[in-house]
This record gives sequence, structure tokens and C-alpha cells, in this order.
Amino acid sequence: MTADLPHELIELLEKIVLQNSAFSGNFNLQNLLILTAIKADPSRVMDYINRLDNFDGPAVGDVAVEAQLYEEAFAIFKKFNLNVQAVNVLLDNIRDINRAVEFAFRVEEDAVWSQVAKAQLREGLVSDAIESFIRADDATQFLEVIHAAEEANVYHDLVKYLLMVRQKAKEPKVDSELIYAYAKIDRLGEIEEFILMPNVANLPNVGDRLYDEALYEAAKIIFAFISNWAKLACTLVKLKQFQGAVDAARKANSSKTWKEVCFACVDAEEFRLAQICGLNIIVQVDDLEEVSEYYQNRGCFNELISLMESGLGLERAHMGIFTELGVLYARYRYEKLMEHIKLFSTRLNIPKLIRACDEQQHWKELTYLYIQYDEFDNAATTVMNHSPEAWDHMQFKDIIVKVANVELYYKAVHFYLQEHPDLINDVLNVLALRVDHTRVVDIMRKAGQLRLVKPYMVAVQSNNVSAVNEALNEIYVEEEDYDRLRESIDFHDNFDQIGLAQKIEKHELLEMRRVAAYIYKKAGRWKQSIALSKKDNLYKDAMETASQSGDRELAEELLVYFIDQGKKECFASCLFVCYDLIRADVAVELAWMNNMIDFAFPYLLQFIREYTGKVDELIKDKIDSLKEVKAKENEEKDVIKQQNMYAQLLPLALPAPPMPGMGGGFAAPPPPMGGMGMPPMPPFGMPPMGSY
Repeated sequence: MTADLPHELIELLEKIVLQNSAFSGNFNLQNLLILTAIKADPSRVMDYINRLDNFDGPAVGDVAVEAQLYEEAFAIFKKFNLNVQAVNVLLDNIRDINRAVEFAFRVEEDAVWSQVAKAQLREGLVSDAIESFIRADDATQFLEVIHAAEEANVYHDLVKYLLMVRQKAKEPKVDSELIYAYAKIDRLGEIEEFILMPNVANLPNVGDRLYDEALYEAAKIIFAFISNWAKLACTLVKLKQFQGAVDAARKANSSKTWKEVCFACVDAEEFRLAQICGLNIIVQVDDLEEVSEYYQNRGCFNELISLMESGLGLERAHMGIFTELGVLYARYRYEKLMEHIKLFSTRLNIPKLIRACDEQQHWKELTYLYIQYDEFDNAATTVMNHSPEAWDHMQFKDIIVKVANVELYYKAVHFYLQEHPDLINDVLNVLALRVDHTRVVDIMRKAGQLRLVKPYMVAVQSNNVSAVNEALNEIYVEEEDYDRLRESIDFHDNFDQIGLAQKIEKHELLEMRRVAAYIYKKAGRWKQSIALSKKDNLYKDAMETASQSGDRELAEELLVYFIDQGKKECFASCLFVCYDLIRADVAVELAWMNNMIDFAFPYLLQFIREYTGKVDELIKDKIDSLKEVKAKENEEKDVIKQQNMYAQLLPLALPAPPMPGMGGGFAAPPPPMGGMGMPPMPPFGMPPMGSY
């Protein structure tokens, strides 16, 4: 070998080892021969392996593998019963799984089968690998086998493998995967049997996995066994077993579960069961709107209304249910809306229902809601803007007196003027204490409808407002109602009196001209009033005006007028009507000069009687006054006399002066006369002191 003569060495060793010699069975020489052949002449190696028996098989086999003499290496390992190394050569170097399988069948060693199984698994021959692992009784690679079997969808084989593994190890993963594999091959009976037996499977995770992969029948078994009612309900929903789902949801008593079951029942048009679920959901305020939207999005309006109506009787019914039902009525069943609002007005979220009614244009109901919410301004505006539907006279009267915006009063006046003029006085009467009467009259005057509100103006005339007085007077003039006109003038003086008088002083109706004269008289324009009365031959009115004026000149001028007109009777009457103003000498002079003494004579008699009476009273008063003066003087004299007498008696009642030597004290008074307790008697001839 040092001389690099391997072939010569081989020939030499063949003669020594292969031919019968004393060194034929030498261990080292056989090793040397095979190794030299491996390096120098590989073609001879197989022959040497077959012919020689005493060499280091494992070492030589490894060298053969390194020299890529795989068949030779396989033969060496096989010859020395190194089956694992042999099958590895087939698998790793020769890469012939079939030969490896045949070899494994021939040797029937677990280790060999295990190696074959691993190789098959690597090559994707999952079913073959599983069978090989089972033959090898090898449970160490269960994670890889499970993963590969699931990818290859060979669950039948996986079940066999996992059953083998369970006998060797108690792994949660194994038991869980076994249940899953049963489910995949639809062996539900085995699942039921398995979970009843002792096992370490993670059943909640398995159930969730089965549910996620739509293996609902298997998932149902798991969830029912572990009493996961929420998941069971969801699973039964997927299986279209809605009654069972409702029962499970009742046990779960979870809002999320109820909603899922309810929505599934709605989708399946199982509305009876959906309502059972819905009643358990709508008692939660936060979930109510979601349920309502779900029903409405699927067009199940009647069913949703039925659900909400049933919810009204629940013990836990809250404002949201009543409100939502009102919204639904507003959208889909208008004829029941008003009744619902009136029955449950105190349990409604009125702002929300107001928005719904406004959106659906239910003006009558909207008005009622505004009233209940004390939004009277909005109520009044709604009625006036949508009167064909919302207007009701009695209701509107109640509303309009409660509004805060004063402008709505006048908007209401315009509204009634345009749409209900026959009722405008009724509305104005309830607004009488709130509106500006002048503005109301101005509105009606511009509209040319003053007569329409005559009853209202009559009712408020007591306030003595100028605009109202003038409007009514104007109406009375047009109607030639002089009695009411005079009454208005008498009791309500806040108007343009002169203007009215000027307007009617030339009226064709006598009584109207008489009223004009009356106005002049009230205004203190005596001459104009008298002149107007004289013009219409209203002599009595002229005389009364002259009398009330207190103007002597006017009264005497009126006498002259009657004389000029030859009105002797009027002359006599005027003397009496203006009795206090007319001077007697003037009256007598005028009567004497105009030959009317007979007509003036009653006046003269009255005058003489009056003045005679006055003189008699003066004389009587004088005499009475003198008598009073004389009586007073006598009384004063009596008083002075009594005072003098009292002064004389006063010293007798005082105590005696002190006696000398008595220490300056007073002398004891003499004992009283008449015994103890009696008053002292006065001197003879004098009255008692108490009589003064």
C-alpha cells in the first residue's frame, strides 16, 4: 500500500485468504481484502462479501456506504443481521421504499418497520406509513402522523393508528384527535361510546373545532355531554333543529345565544320559536334595537309587531319596548298608533316617537305627542301647517293658550281667518287675555273682515282699547245701530270722538246725527252740539246740552233762538231746563218784549217761590243763630257763678293751722259727724259739695 500497489496487494490477499491456507479465516486479512477492494476494485467487493464471513461487518458496511457502494453495504448489513442499517441503506441511499417494505416484511422487526414508516411519512405515503407504524407498534411519532393524516384526509387509517397509540400513552392530543377523526368519518356512535369511557380529551376544544369545521352532529354530541348549552344551541341552529336550539338557549340563558337562535329562526321563518327567543332579548334595552333592525331588514314587519305586542305584558317590560312598538305602528300599522300613544303615553320615549311620527308624516299623532311632552309651540305649529289631518278645534284652543311664543297667537288668527273663519271668535275669546287687541284689529282690518270678529271686539271692549272702540263704532255706523253706538260712546271713551262726530254729523239717518250732537256734547263742544240739534229740530237735546254746558250765554242765546223761531212752548221749556243758568231779569225782559209773559209766568212763579223760600230760610237761620248766642251767654254766666261759690267753700274743707308748742304739726281734725264711715256734713244753708 505504501508503494501504491493495491492490485498486487489484492492478488496476494486472495491467494492467502480465498485459497485454503492457514490464514484463510484471519479477521484482519479479510477486512484488509474487502477494504482494499472497496478502494481499488469495487467490482470485486460483492464477491468477497459473499465468500467471506469473518470481517467487521458494521465497520466495513459504513465504509462501503461512504464509498457509495450501497448494494454492497446493504449486503454486508443484511449478512450480519444489521437490519436497521440495512433498511436505512435502502431508504436513505438506494431510495427504494418498496424494497425496504419487502425487506421489513422479511425480517419483521419493529425497528425496521419504524424506519420504513418514517420514510413513507416523509414521502407522503400516509396510509402506508400509518400501517407501518402500526406494524412497528411505534407511538412516538403521533404528532407528525396526525398532522400528515389530516392533510391527506386519511381519517380511517388515523383512527386505527390513534387507537394503537392510546394503548401506549394517555395524551389529551391523541384522545382529542381520535374524536375528531371519528367525526370526520361520521362514526358518531363511536364518539358517544368514547366520551362515556375514561379519556383525557379536551372536549371543549374538540367541540369548538368540530363546530368551526361544520361537523355539527358530532359537535352536538360533545356540547350536550359537557353541558355547553350556548354552543349546543348554536349547533342545533346549524342543524335546523330549532326547537332543540330554543330549549338549549333557555338553559344557557345568554343574550348572545338568544339572539343567534332568534335570528336563525327568523331566517328559517320559524316565527313562533323566534318570538320565544325574542321575548328574552327585548327585555334588554341594549339588544332591543338590534332585534328590531334584524326583523325589519328581512321584511318581517307583522311578526316584529307581534313580538313587541307580546313584550308589553312582560314583567320586565321597559320603556324601550313601548316606544319601539309605537315606532313600528308609525311605520307599518298607522291605524293603531293613536290608540297606543293614548294608552301608554307615560311609558313612551316621546322624543324618539316624535321623530318617527314626523318622519312618517303622522301629523295628528305628532300633535298629541307634542302636547304630552309640553311642547305646545311645536304642537300649534304642526296643527297649523298640517291642518287637514291635525286640526281639531277644541284641542287647538287648549294648545294655543299654552304656547310660549307670542307670535303664534297672531299666526293662529291668520290661520283661522283663512281656514275656519266661522270659529275665529271662539279662538279669540280664549286668547283675549294674551293678545294685543290693537294688533288683532289691525290684522282683521287689513283683511277686510272686521265685522267677522265683532263678537270678540264686543267682549273685549271693556278694556277700553282705542282700536277696538273705533272698529266697533265704525261697524255700528255702517249697520246704523245708533243704540249700540250711543252705548259704546257712553261706556268707552278711548277713541277719536271728534273724528267720529264729524263723520256722522251729516249722516242721512236722524238718530246718527243726534249721536254726533251727543258726541260734541260729551267732548265739551257745546255750540257745535246745540247747532246740530237745532238743525235737526231736536230742541230737547239742545236745551239739555245748554243746561249741561253751564254757560249762561249759550242758554240765553237758545232762548232768543226759540223766540225768533216762534217756539213759545220751547221757550217755556228752556226756562225750566236751563233754570240755573238763565237770569230772571233777562227771562222777564225777553218775555215782556215778545209778548210771552204767559209762557214765562210758570218760570216766574218758580223763581219767586224759590227766592221766597231762600229768604225765609235766611231769616230762620238768623233767628236760630241769635237764640244760640243768647243761650251760650247764659250758660257762661251760670258757670262763673258756680265757680265763685266753690271758691267760698274751699277754706272750710282745708285742715286747721298748727297749735303753738305742738312741734309744728297739724291739729287733729274733729271727729266726723254722723259716726264712722259717714261724710262730714256741710254748714247749714249750703248744698253738699258734690252738687256743684
